[in-house]
This record gives sequence, structure tokens and C-alpha cells, in this order.
Amino acid sequence: MPLSSDQQAEIDQARAGAQPTLRPVAPALEEILYQALPVLDHGFVRVVDYMGDDAAVVQAARVSYGRGTKKVSEDRGLINYLMRHRHTTPFEMCEIKYHVKLPIFVARQWIRHRTANVNEYSARYSILDNEFYLPRPEHLAAQSANNRQGRDQVLTGKEAERVFGLLKKDAELVYEHYLEMLNEGEGGAPLDPERSGLARELARMNLSLGFYTQWYWKTNLHNLMHFLSLRADAHAQYEIRVYAETMLDTLKRWCPISHDAFVEYRMGGTHLSKTGLAIVKRMLAGEKVDQKSSGLSAREWRELMAALGQEA
Repeated sequence: MPLSSDQQAEIDQARAGAQPTLRPVAPALEEILYQALPVLDHGFVRVVDYMGDDAAVVQAARVSYGRGTKKVSEDRGLINYLMRHRHTTPFEMCEIKYHVKLPIFVARQWIRHRTANVNEYSARYSILDNEFYLPRPEHLAAQSANNRQGRDQVLTGKEAERVFGLLKKDAELVYEHYLEMLNEGEGGAPLDPERSGLARELARMNLSLGFYTQWYWKTNLHNLMHFLSLRADAHAQYEIRVYAETMLDTLKRWCPISHDAFVEYRMGGTHLSKTGLAIVKRMLAGEKVDQKSSGLSAREWRELMAALGQEA
């Protein structure tokens, strides 16, 4: 289970202790505030705090004060303009803080986004839980022959069973050894009172990247959308993409107008190079253009044709 009974009780208590505020709130986000949204087999995403909303973006862009000075349609038009023309500063006025439980290998990808404040669970001070990620059968895939970062066909039959068995067996074994080196059992009682356990900061090095860690991750709206544009993309690794997709829903609840503009111009749009734009103009003029006459590399040509929904 993603949450223990104690953790769920803590969340229930926090949600029951609502306080009046003069600050702007996002009602749809308030509905799920503090709740653990399940991801993968043991992970979750929780929104634990936020500041600002769509009105804060508009306020920053207009450098005005007060709310409701313009119609919602005018606010939407302004936010669309900001997104379309990449005016990012107004979006930096909103912030959000997440509590995330995720496999260590996903965290190591995620931390490459260096535009957030992060504080991670420390295995130097605490003992990691015996929770590790095991892919579902449809996600056990072979290495792609063409893409060093990608997957190919899904493993089936005995090969899939063998790989799944190895992942599970290895994780169980290293955790058993982890506790043995710590000399700690359930409740922190020593396994062997006659010996000292290895320091936690050393014992942790034997654990695999599939074990779960946790962190608090705070970022602004602009950097959140940049993260989501990369990690909620269909080409992102599945295990980080499902976290991004869950967070994309929290963005919709938090700043729905900014979310719609983001989906329209970033997630659903495409960027053309100078040469790519010239090719589109040539094609619209009726000229037949192929990769050799385009001035693009084979890979650039395939990407352009994919963006235009054309055969490469």
C-alpha cells in the first residue's frame, strides 16, 4: 500500500483542520489537498501547499492589484498570449509543493530538473521500507536496437517470468542483507544483541535503484510546466511519465486557464526550426519536398513529418 495507517490518519487530521484564509484558493485543488494520489505499485503524489492561481499570473502580467478587474475571457486571452509568446515571468509568481514517493531510479532522472527546492528522505538517519518497484508485465520490454534510451517489444512467456523473478528475488535478497548489516529487525530491535550493526549510511549502498524513496519538491508554475512538457511527453520513460501525468491533473485543478494554454501551445503544439518553417511554406506553395532537397538531416526530416502527420 502507498500509505500506512498512521500516514493516512495524519492526512485525515490535516484535511479535517481547515482554516479560514484571505488568500486566493483553488477550490478544485483544495478537494485533493494532502491526499495521496497513487502512482505505480507503491508510489504517490501529494499536493501539500500552493500559492497563487491564474489570477496571480494575470496580476503579475498587468502589474495591477485586486481580483476580478477583467472578464475571465480577457484573462484567458492574456494567459494564452503569455504562453504563446513565451513570456515566462508571470508564471513564476505561482508556487506549488509536492510530497512524492518514487523509485530511486526515477528520482535520479527527476533530479536533473534543477529548478526546484528538494528535500529527500535520508537513509543515513532512517531505515528504508521494504518497498521496491516491480514493473507490470506489459512494461517488461527489451532494449531498443535503435534508441539507447528506449524500449522495444514486450517480453513474454518464460523470458518475462524469468526477468520478473530475478527482479523480485534480487530485491528481496538485498533488503534481507540490508537488515542483516544494520542488525535491526522489526521495531528496531537488534537481530543479534552480541554484535553492532553497520552504519546506516554504509548499509544503504547495497540497496538497488528499484527501492522507494520520498521527497518534498517545491517549484513555480513555469518550471512545473517545463518539467511536464518533457516528462508527460509520450517519449518519456513510462515510470516517470505516470508521475508527470498525475501532476498534470493537479495543474488543471490549480490553474485551469494556464493548464489549457499549456496543453494547447506546449503539449499539443510543435516548434519549427527556421529551415523547417521554410519547408512548410514551400509545401504550402505546392512544391514537392523530400528529405534530400529539404536541407534537414534524416532524423530532423522524420521529426518534421511526424509533427505534420505526414509519411517520412
